[in-house]
Amino acid sequence: MIRNLSDHAASFALIAYASSWMKCHHPDVLCCALLNAQPMGFYAPAQIVRDAQAHEVEVRPVSVNDSRWDCTLEMMDGRLLVVRLGMRMVKGLANAHAAELIAAGGDRAYDSVDELRRRAGVPTAALERLAGADAFRCLGPERRAALCAIRGLRDDVLPLFAAADAERMPRPEVIGPPAAIAPMTDGREVVEDYAHVGLTLRQHPVTFLRGELDQRGIIPCADLLATRDGRRVTVAGLVLVRQRPGTATGVIFITLEDETGIANLIVWSSLFERQRRIVLSASMLECRGRVQREGDVIHVVADQLEHLTPLLRTVGNRRRSQRTLAGRGPAVPHFAEGGRTPAASQAQAPVVRGPTRSFH
Repeated sequence: MIRNLSDHAASFALIAYASSWMKCHHPDVLCCALLNAQPMGFYAPAQIVRDAQAHEVEVRPVSVNDSRWDCTLEMMDGRLLVVRLGMRMVKGLANAHAAELIAAGGDRAYDSVDELRRRAGVPTAALERLAGADAFRCLGPERRAALCAIRGLRDDVLPLFAAADAERMPRPEVIGPPAAIAPMTDGREVVEDYAHVGLTLRQHPVTFLRGELDQRGIIPCADLLATRDGRRVTVAGLVLVRQRPGTATGVIFITLEDETGIANLIVWSSLFERQRRIVLSASMLECRGRVQREGDVIHVVADQLEHLTPLLRTVGNRRRSQRTLAGRGPAVPHFAEGGRTPAASQAQAPVVRGPTRSFH
């Protein structure tokens, strides 16, 4: 038994060392490999990508001209390679349809949505999933415009155009000026990224809410690094992980994330019993509690939790504006409602579905 435990510890130590070495010297390669190994492990793709970006790795979005099925590495000037998100990241897209699109692309890039459909021959539904993931932006149209163009196509070619194709003279199905489509708000782009890819390369969702959080006295998670032990604080963020180890006598550990970093919460069983629904269902939490420091390890021992998912629902209708926050230096981004009341925003905008993972 002791020999088995020793062998297990040795193998785990080797894996931990190798992973740490890769993260230190090749964070781009590690990020790409972890994304291609999903679903796996403790961290969701959004956290893997965000950590890589924090280590100076450039991550580029899914593109119908540049992406393969797996995430890939692209050359660039500098020490690190660029990680290109693969089509495997697009929710609901079949591997077979992605393979057809990639094979038809060959060495000649697609120039338009209609040309791609004709060359690749993939179903309209697959193109809609790619458009939802904003994979056509390399061709010019943004997400809404690409969806509009795709929904005007047919899976069965009209006889007139079929005859033209037979003569190797492809014709677009619709000729006319493009429809004027209002651009999405910055917040809605982020919501759609999470809905179709599971992560965003744009602003963090909490960035759009920072004005309200400041007014509530909620500090950024990064400020915990400079907060003394025992001080009472209020933090908030997306719920990343909920853990309830069997050896922790009912204690729940929750990890929150805002645009500056993470906060690790300790929720005692007594508080969990009082606020069970909030702990288990919230996509975004506010936590009031006390800072507990043990060397470089920082936790917030929770006294009270609040459901901030209704506030998170307003992200989709927010647009960028600028203001200066006292004590936070010069102009920093502030995000205000895009001409709607909060109630209207909550009713009409889908909530950001953060990549929460629960372990019991």
